[in-house]
Amino acid sequence: MNSHSIPNDPKIRKANQWTKALLAIYLLVLVWIILLKLGVQFSYMEKRSVNLIPFITLYLSKMEVLLNVVIFIPLGTYTATLMKSWSFSKQLFSFFLLSLLFESLQIILKIGTFDVTDLITNTMGGWIGYLLYQIFHQVLKDTVKTQQIVNRIASIGTFLMITLLILLKLNMLPIRYQ
Repeated sequence: MNSHSIPNDPKIRKANQWTKALLAIYLLVLVWIILLKLGVQFSYMEKRSVNLIPFITLYLSKMEVLLNVVIFIPLGTYTATLMKSWSFSKQLFSFFLLSLLFESLQIILKIGTFDVTDLITNTMGGWIGYLLYQIFHQVLKDTVKTQQIVNRIASIGTFLMITLLILLKLNMLPIRYQ
């Protein structure tokens, strides 16, 4: 344990505040993407469907599977940073529960489908984020430095993600949200 592991350390408090702010922004963006679909109406929204067979549509959309993994990586880094007392299995379960909540809300609110593949890939993304944090921590061997680097990377990523989403929403990109 290093000198920065004391909870009352001002550097840790400041880093934790920044991480919590980034987590709040991340969760809001996640809701916007997953539940609000960026405010875009889709014809399938009136249909309720449930897919309980994992990766059955993998051949249709490998990019969607990849994006489902990527979008949950930040959650893993944030929980690893803020919930250090949680066991790995408890953190993994939290990724699964958040994904389950989003999948369930999509079907309940008639705004998407419930897909077990999403549960798996989102949980995998959280796991990857958790592992990335652990790798940084092993290399740096300092909790505050690790958290500061994670926060810097997350700040840049958050800014870029919000910028891209705004540009996408304003149809200022050569791609369209589907």
